[in-house]
Amino acid sequence: MRLSLTPGQAGDAPEAVPLMADLDAGATLIADRAYDTNAIRDHAEDAGIWANIPPRSIRKQSFPFSRWVYRQRNLVERFFNRLKQFRGIATRYDRRPDNFLAALKLASIRIWLADL
Repeated sequence: MRLSLTPGQAGDAPEAVPLMADLDAGATLIADRAYDTNAIRDHAEDAGIWANIPPRSIRKQSFPFSRWVYRQRNLVERFFNRLKQFRGIATRYDRRPDNFLAALKLASIRIWLADL
């Protein structure tokens, strides 16, 4: 698993291609409409990854899309919501990226242990 910390004013889509480097051929990329770009779709196709991304309303062509698979994103969204319940994570008190990553890992472990 790879995490990428970007500035608050930066978009997430430019980081998608480097993060897809860890995915194997045959994997499924589940992302929201913000990731519906030609660059991401082309990279996924070249790598043999199925991009299950809902098309934006400005798209002329259609792409294969499964609503059932897309709903599985809910697990990840709920996890991020639980992470944001930690005040230090939500407001990002740690300015150094390595300290913030350590806080993220500790909060994730705490959430995981609470679910056992």
